[in-house]
Amino acid sequence: QVQLVESGGGLVQAGGSLRLSCAASGRTFSAYFMGWFRQAPGKEREFVAAISWRGENTYYADSVKGRFAISGDNAKNMVDLQMNSLKPEDTAVYYCAAKTSDWTRPTRAYNYWGQGTQVTVSS
Repeated sequence: QVQLVESGGGLVQAGGSLRLSCAASGRTFSAYFMGWFRQAPGKEREFVAAISWRGENTYYADSVKGRFAISGDNAKNMVDLQMNSLKPEDTAVYYCAAKTSDWTRPTRAYNYWGQGTQVTVSS
């Protein structure tokens, strides 16, 4: 089991920045990828960013490339998402996730999830 707790969400104006953090506990050594997903009202949950937990490979959705940066510290069991140049369309609940099943498909098939943190970007 892996437990995930997000923090750092809030309200920000368009063009501003926020940093989300995810504290992981439990069998974190079993994770292959740590990721961030988001779900806006009325929309399906979508992939945002991921990092390989035993290396430094990162992956991003096209919509956030160049604006968001994911970082991880597996010694501290923390994963952060730095979000810059925020847009109103970034408004969503952001979820931290862990994938312990395999090394493939870093953008999907995560099996552990946090409860989410709300990010609201005003125009």
